Amino acid sequence: MILGVYWYFKFPDQLYDFQFFKFYPGFGGHADNPAELAARIQIENKDSFLEKLEELKTHCKETYLHIDINENQLIINIEDYMLFDFHFQFALEIEKLMIRENAVLVDSSLPFAIQSSKNYSPEKEEFKSIEHRFIQMVSSDFRKSNAENYSVRIDCNLPLKNKKELINDLAQICREENIHVFYYNDFEFKDHCNLMLFFSNGRQKKDSVQKVNINSFGTKVRQLTQKYPLHFSHLGTFKEYPLQGPNVELMLDEEYIVNKK
Repeated sequence: MILGVYWYFKFPDQLYDFQFFKFYPGFGGHADNPAELAARIQIENKDSFLEKLEELKTHCKETYLHIDINENQLIINIEDYMLFDFHFQFALEIEKLMIRENAVLVDSSLPFAIQSSKNYSPEKEEFKSIEHRFIQMVSSDFRKSNAENYSVRIDCNLPLKNKKELINDLAQICREENIHVFYYNDFEFKDHCNLMLFFSNGRQKKDSVQKVNINSFGTKVRQLTQKYPLHFSHLGTFKEYPLQGPNVELMLDEEYIVNKK
């Protein structure tokens, strides 16, 4: 699984600038459509361009690519429910190829009759369901450049005297499990502590995509219940809800992930 900074509802302002591709946001909810980067072009040597595009795709294994063809016109589409940096970087690489091959931008509102299509799925690992019920997968609200963040959230409580050791052990687990972002909210009351823990990664660029085995991570977190009187829930009422924070332990690309205001 890939955690970290992504875009779905809005374009990553001030990070990317496209000549051919246009960003189409996802809508979520009942609409349930992916976000898209789409370009419609006219190309003189279509077959040669498609061969070079296929070769380019072999170096971007995590991305989906769809091409609709009508004679020497192409509609090229990159889509997903989370567009990470590597999706936008792939689009930039395609644009460089378009420029070298003298592609011409075509108005997307003009009629287009699909004669054939090509579809290239991402190279994904075998799907595995999350085995640990205490793990929640959550997304943030908007941060810098309209970024969202995909994270693991764990709610728990334990005696206050064990809090520091627990946090240190969790940070060590993160280092072992390819997780580079760890922060938490807390609320201390009497001799106890409620915690809201977040685990994630930073921006996922083409040459440094970080994959996380969520079940391996969850197993190590569960093992901490044998070391501490740790329970996966919050104690008390809303007055004890852990809203104090964020307290940062591990961080990359902070301005895209947390809001300290």
